Amino acid sequence: MDDDEFLARRFEQNRPHLRAVAYRMLGSLSEADDAVQEAWLRLSRSGADGIVNLGGWLTTVVGRVCLDMLRSRISRGEQPLEVRVPDPVVGPQDGPGDPEHEALLADSVGLALLVVLETLSPAERLAFVLHDMFAVPFEEIAPMVGRTPAAARQLASRARRRVRGSAPVPDADLALQREVVEAFMAASRAGDFEALVGLLHPDVVLRADTGAGPLGLSREVRGARTVAGRAMLFRRFAPFTRLALVNGTFGIVTAPEGRLTAVMSLTITGGRIVEIDILADPARLEGLEGQEWLRLATFD
Repeated sequence: MDDDEFLARRFEQNRPHLRAVAYRMLGSLSEADDAVQEAWLRLSRSGADGIVNLGGWLTTVVGRVCLDMLRSRISRGEQPLEVRVPDPVVGPQDGPGDPEHEALLADSVGLALLVVLETLSPAERLAFVLHDMFAVPFEEIAPMVGRTPAAARQLASRARRRVRGSAPVPDADLALQREVVEAFMAASRAGDFEALVGLLHPDVVLRADTGAGPLGLSREVRGARTVAGRAMLFRRFAPFTRLALVNGTFGIVTAPEGRLTAVMSLTITGGRIVEIDILADPARLEGLEGQEWLRLATFD
């Protein structure tokens, strides 16, 4: 085995971890892949000579690349419509089927959490993701954000307070989650408005990214009766919906005639739905359809 092949093999061993880091940083699977590819290009150009901890070195490189990408979004004026719905990670009902999928979903990184991460500054997001999710020391984070370790610690602390105050924690009981989601689907199919209201928390929030699609949903609506009214619109898609795991919790995918049109994440706390995040942007969904685990989860 020559040096290049050995280096490539070592990089591939780190790929699932690096993709998980980039996904939490960016909330985009395609951009995460771009960040990981950039890390490989930098490694292949420089080689591993002198690198004592290759995994740590690559994590730092991916973190820097993602930080630049987040800052670039701001400089281009790419502000979310209201709150950006991140790319979902979808899997079959019986759980993830491969190590990379498991790495993406480790630490229960639900869409509700990713939505809150979208509201952080790039530096706050980097400090929180690398330290709180991947245990990177602040001494290594500080040079990446141009701060002292103490200042980097403060960035993570501010982000942590925002997350704790805004990101609902899903019920851990998957059987209960499934029961609630199935009841939601049944009420939507039956057009049972009051049953829908009963399943929703009074302060439930629904977010939908429909891109240029014709669904006509508001980008963000709040309150049980308002959200139930929007859910009534799902009735016509009922024959094409099915359960799937969306970022590790039960959600719904819609695929009429085998064409993916929506992925819905439902965050359930205390047995009631507190948040619904829908990705129905055709352009973004097209980027997800080719992934084998999504095809299997949707069209079995």
